[in-house]
Amino acid sequence: MKKLLIIAVIFMFGVFSLYAQGELNEQQKVFFRNEKSFAILLNSDGVGISYRAAKRIDFRNKNFLEIEAGTLKNSKQYRQQNPYAPGGTYFFGKLNSTFYLRGGIGRQHELFKKADLGGIAIRYFYSAGPVFAIYKPIYYRVLHLLSGNEYEIKVEKFDPAAVTLPSDIYAKSSFIKGLGETKVMPGLFAKAGFNFEYSKEDKIIHAIEVGAQINAFPKKIPIMAIPNNKTLFFSLFVSYRFGMIIDPLHPESNKVSNIFRRKKIN
Repeated sequence: MKKLLIIAVIFMFGVFSLYAQGELNEQQKVFFRNEKSFAILLNSDGVGISYRAAKRIDFRNKNFLEIEAGTLKNSKQYRQQNPYAPGGTYFFGKLNSTFYLRGGIGRQHELFKKADLGGIAIRYFYSAGPVFAIYKPIYYRVLHLLSGNEYEIKVEKFDPAAVTLPSDIYAKSSFIKGLGETKVMPGLFAKAGFNFEYSKEDKIIHAIEVGAQINAFPKKIPIMAIPNNKTLFFSLFVSYRFGMIIDPLHPESNKVSNIFRRKKIN
């Protein structure tokens, strides 16, 4: 996953370093326009989604509020299946399904302005704030030998003292099992990266973002049944961001449906 993200980052820098021609945008820009956008995130710790509301403070800078949710994983986990029973796949040795919810404040600075529609605006951004790790225990359907070739299936948590081989697990139990045992651990996060906005329409946002982020917690998050679970989760990320400009002078153009509407060519 990390190699894939590094290749993606290098590729995006190479592509966006090329100059893109486009139709001249001769519309008068509204200086105090704000933004609302969503993003789909891919990083070396998992996947996630994001919502961002940005407010312009001067010609090149915007402050923003951001809410994100996603998954956290341990680099040691890998998917397996019982070779003797077609009961589905699971991560052998995984104790908890772990997610994060975070909210932060940040700033975006425009390095290169997009003068032409179809061109590329390049910005950098950074943000920080609280993060909450939300984790619930995983229950498995574990095989227990009775006698001969007879087995009994019991629903229980992963016990490294009792379950020593992938063949000891028939399958995962329902995700709902263990919801009442969910725990929350607060922490802090910080992220920084570059935003490449390439929309061909003035009021619609389409952008690729790449960067790095860190989630820090006061204690280790018990994701796996190993001693080296982490308190710090550092990862590279790449995301696709889409949204719209909030134009107070033309409120009729501020509909969310406009994000997916293609501009008509006369």
